[in-house]
Amino acid sequence: MKVLVTGCHGYIGSVTAPLLADAGHDVVGLDTFFYRGCDFGEGGGVTSLDLDVRDVGPETLQGFAAVVHLAALSNDPIGDLNADWTYRINLDATVSLARAAKEAGVERFVFASSCSMYGAASGDDLLDESAPLRPLTPYAETKARAEESLLELADSGFSPIYMRNATAFGVSPRLRLDVVLNNLAAWAHTTGRIRLLSDGSAWRPLVHVRDISRATLAFLEAPREAVHNEAFNIGAAEQNVRIRELAETLHGLLDCEVELSDDATPDPRSYRVDFSKLSTGLPGFRCEWTVERGADELVRAYERIGLTFDEFEGSRRYIRLAQIKRLLDEGALDDDLRWRTPERGSPS
Repeated sequence: MKVLVTGCHGYIGSVTAPLLADAGHDVVGLDTFFYRGCDFGEGGGVTSLDLDVRDVGPETLQGFAAVVHLAALSNDPIGDLNADWTYRINLDATVSLARAAKEAGVERFVFASSCSMYGAASGDDLLDESAPLRPLTPYAETKARAEESLLELADSGFSPIYMRNATAFGVSPRLRLDVVLNNLAAWAHTTGRIRLLSDGSAWRPLVHVRDISRATLAFLEAPREAVHNEAFNIGAAEQNVRIRELAETLHGLLDCEVELSDDATPDPRSYRVDFSKLSTGLPGFRCEWTVERGADELVRAYERIGLTFDEFEGSRRYIRLAQIKRLLDEGALDDDLRWRTPERGSPS
């Protein structure tokens, strides 16, 4: 099928778009390319449109059978910088894109949502897709509200699917070091130690970026009746881990020191997730990557490129907030987080 992948140049998109193309689909990417030059090694690409997701209308989407919507401001620190940007891009633009897709006759809309919507959960109970949503940040709230709006658009000709991804980890051509396992592995590799700012007791569900991409492909190809207007937690039960367990895994790989900050306190964002519905909606699908295998992959990749502490800490290449701040400071982006110059040139 012909598929548009928004956010094709991002951490997840730069893995997902080539994987879909390799599976035989006609894939076109779309991105604003905020992270041009923020590369980690080499990776495959797809033909792409240099376009802000806020500006996509029905005319852009004519002829597509499906949209995979990954484009978003990706984390809480950017939301703290200016929450309005997160609401406009992650919520308003998502709803606008879905309406345009429906008008253009797009049949399937795969939305990259997030398990972070579960927020602070009491106790150690596993949360399935029916659990109350308790978003604690603008990022999580926009994902929850976007799901609500997309649900209202669903009908016999338009099928949204909500992928509630666990916290991603793993190597990508557009690597992020501001997600927990990637970050801890970088600290361990470049300094020989890990300093936890919380007490490490919080639960996090994790999932490898390639497993997110494989699940996306499976949702595109699944029978409509199995996935129509349904939410699915994306991950595996054994990858519900405490933060301190991630540190212990890296200690075993690198023999690094693990220490707590003097003012370490429990992190309120703590939740365990039930992934059993995923196997019902996608019979035969199973995550291939474990936390241990992913940690080893990250450490080997850092060794291969010779990642240094100076390149890691505050690096605009690997830290999304640092890159956004740099573009703002240089005047490349305006106060609405749009490029000031229309002809920027983009990779294709």
